[in-house]
Amino acid sequence: QVQLVESGGGLAQAGGSLRLSCAPSINIRHINTMGWYRQAPGQQRDLVANITTAGNTNYADSVKGRFTISRDSAENAVWLQMNSLKPEDTAVYYCYAHEGLWLSWGRGTRVTVSS
Repeated sequence: QVQLVESGGGLAQAGGSLRLSCAPSINIRHINTMGWYRQAPGQQRDLVANITTAGNTNYADSVKGRFTISRDSAENAVWLQMNSLKPEDTAVYYCYAHEGLWLSWGRGTRVTVSS
């Protein structure tokens, strides 16, 4: 089982920025897709963004133009830069990694955006 260690959550004001990071326990080059989901209280878990080894990215409409996902093989990590934060971005953010038949999740990091 691949372990994913997340960091970077916390409290921000509306309009502010936060940067989340996720580090896998294996070489990131062996993981085709990594990304982030989020889950607000009482809501389902929804995709925020993901990125493949080829650098292809995919974003939820609600975060396009505000969030940027990136990955670095040398740092062996994935980042989610979140700008222009809104109160509706408040959620627990979960990193995930998907390769072939396996899928791993991080424990989640809480992001709270105050108005």
